[in-house]
Amino acid sequence: MTWQIGMVANAVIGIAYLLICLAIIVPLAKSNQLRSNPLGAATAAIFLTCAVHHGTHAAHMLLPSFVDGDVRGLAMREAWGWPLTIWDLVGAAVAVYYWTLRRNYSSLMEGAQLFEDLRKREQQALELNDSVLQGLVVSKMALDLDDVDKARAALSTSIESASRIITNLLGSEHFAIQLLRSAPAVVDMSNAARNAGSAAPTAPHKETTP
Repeated sequence: MTWQIGMVANAVIGIAYLLICLAIIVPLAKSNQLRSNPLGAATAAIFLTCAVHHGTHAAHMLLPSFVDGDVRGLAMREAWGWPLTIWDLVGAAVAVYYWTLRRNYSSLMEGAQLFEDLRKREQQALELNDSVLQGLVVSKMALDLDDVDKARAALSTSIESASRIITNLLGSEHFAIQLLRSAPAVVDMSNAARNAGSAAPTAPHKETTP
């Protein structure tokens, strides 16, 4: 009885994994990301190999029912005890549970959104560099030249650009999450104190006579 349960469980796992592979590879192929997105292609390949592996187990255990004297299939049936059968049942349950989750998270799984195009990330990094970092550099140079108006204008432009880019990255949807920093902000107060001390006027020393 254990090999029958194991055969069915392996068949369920194989079919589920094959469908997961297709759910990943088809959107990548439609968006021409098979080469530019190696993470997505590798993930699909992992599910494909697992589907073939479990499907082969199910086929080998089923084969003696159609081919008399199939030694490998009969040996696999004998070797499939309860430990393997229990793990196959767990694997089948996880595979089925995954597909139930796809209904609730369908918006996240549409297209190739699960594996974002790397070229888009590069474009966002270049935009951050051009719009924000360069503006900060211009602002620092203007402050070094005592051009306060130009420094303020460059800072305002950088802040607006950073706000726009972050808004585009997060999207227009609002999520009920609490944004917390992973670590407190660190401000170098020693340099600020030294600069303030060097800029502050020193009070005249008044000598007192005993």
